[in-house]
Amino acid sequence: MEFGPVPVRDATGAVLAHSLMLEGRRLRKGRVLAETDIAALAAAGIAEVTVARLGPGDVGEDSAAGRIAAALAPAPAEAGLRLTEPFTGRVNLHAERPGVLGLDRAAVDRLNALDPAVTLATLPPLARVTPGTMVGTVKIITYAVPGDVVARAERLADAALTVHPVTLRSATLILTATPGQPDKLAEKGRRAVASRLDALGIALLASPLVAHRTAELSAALAAAEGDLVLVLTGSATSDPNDVGPAALVAAGGRLTRFGMPVDPGNLLFLGELGGRPIIGLPGCARSPALNGADWVMERIACGLDVTDADIAAMGVGGLLTESPARPHPRDKRPG
Repeated sequence: MEFGPVPVRDATGAVLAHSLMLEGRRLRKGRVLAETDIAALAAAGIAEVTVARLGPGDVGEDSAAGRIAAALAPAPAEAGLRLTEPFTGRVNLHAERPGVLGLDRAAVDRLNALDPAVTLATLPPLARVTPGTMVGTVKIITYAVPGDVVARAERLADAALTVHPVTLRSATLILTATPGQPDKLAEKGRRAVASRLDALGIALLASPLVAHRTAELSAALAAAEGDLVLVLTGSATSDPNDVGPAALVAAGGRLTRFGMPVDPGNLLFLGELGGRPIIGLPGCARSPALNGADWVMERIACGLDVTDADIAAMGVGGLLTESPARPHPRDKRPG
């Protein structure tokens, strides 16, 4: 590709590199200059313009972006994605269903290392998405790139993006109450958890409130219905033998993890009972703000295994409280 200033008379068919105001109208950068544009520029006394001119084998920015985006999601509907039409060298990829973003990190890294003119920016791996969420954007920096670069980028893209759909459809939330606990505390937790489930398209079947004792909670766990069981205790779970985990074991379940290196969210516990996942939520789940339990619940809701190693790896990036990138949401106020 050739780039630089040329006499206006020689610019027919070239791509305008910088926008120009011309007799009250704007010639936008990226425009392929027609003979009428050249005549208008000359009439306005403009003798020189900066242009890009594609060489043999070059691929224009829109075509290049479209091809690479299509390679990232060759079957968009199956991947739960929608691709926008190319514009100014950009194609955006949007989620078409709730779930979490699956991506091949190595493929994305190789694609971005191929050529500085070819870029792909995405959300973090396993980020929660809803229909319409932008999960990635392909941007071609220059007005054209060599065709062999585009072909290599297509091979590297290799269906690297998908949205893992929610596979669990129903849940029970069991709340416990300690003596003298205000009624509003349980209700606050129920509302916050119900909102999280609703965002994932999971129906909340029941939210029983039981005494904060092992026997009562164990009975509630055994009776719970749904694909997923959540436990939000009135008192923080501070040990693997505390009421929540102990009730899970007493009901015939298995505790697989207590604690996580994410703040807020440290006091989560995870297990299974009768083949169903059981998540013991930390007290911070009463707030709508992001916490570590969200990461675990979202992945489990999408049918993904969450291993001990997975949770241990959440520590990097797990300091949520002080992150300016994650401001705590506030309730809407009248007016």
